[in-house]
Amino acid sequence: MPAEKNHDNSCGELFILSAPSATGKSTLIQRLMTQYSEVSSRLAFSVSHTTRPPRVGEIDGEHYYFVTQQTFDDMIAADAFVEWAVVHGLHYGTSKAEIERLQAVGNDVILDIDVQGAEQVLRQQPGVPSIFILPPSYQEMERRLRSRALDDSEQIERRLINARREMLCYGSYQYVILNDELDRACEALAAIFLARRFQRDRMQTQIERVLSGFEKPSLSFHAGSTPTSGGSSSAEPNDETNS
Repeated sequence: MPAEKNHDNSCGELFILSAPSATGKSTLIQRLMTQYSEVSSRLAFSVSHTTRPPRVGEIDGEHYYFVTQQTFDDMIAADAFVEWAVVHGLHYGTSKAEIERLQAVGNDVILDIDVQGAEQVLRQQPGVPSIFILPPSYQEMERRLRSRALDDSEQIERRLINARREMLCYGSYQYVILNDELDRACEALAAIFLARRFQRDRMQTQIERVLSGFEKPSLSFHAGSTPTSGGSSSAEPNDETNS
């Protein structure tokens, strides 16, 4: 998604989003981006680097940066990643430069990463908002894995084993969303992003803009006149008429 400039030029916030395989996370994010423009207009995804070969339809630089193992190892040595992990035998990582580029123009940035990567980021930045997506059930997750026909039987079994381990990590996250009903789950996700944007520290630029108008209040009466309190004042009684 292209970076968009924030209205008040403030730096965007980093978010962690994690879920086991076949939880419906991709569908949830797609719904958020297409139906919640107030959120998506200032939301960007950090594109990860991976040694995994591209699947049919995936585009380098849009879905992932597809790199060789040597390139990935060189980036590790250069401390270029905010996090990296080995998932299902393949390497995935999020570059620091990618995050900084997106935040600099005022976008909130989603790190779509697994629990290993989330642990690394939270160790460095404990205050980063973190969201964990739960599947409706183990049975539904298994059905989705087998029906989408993206992996062979051995890979599916490995994903199911990893999912059991990943589910136990939900307690490390600030927010947990049960994706048993897509619209409701999407509303919950949108609410998290919007609530974070209205925190006092992120509103500071707009607060100061409003407060600046109170430093030199404009006068609503003409020069030489005397302001009165309350409504219209009646004339003072004339001594001669009352005598």
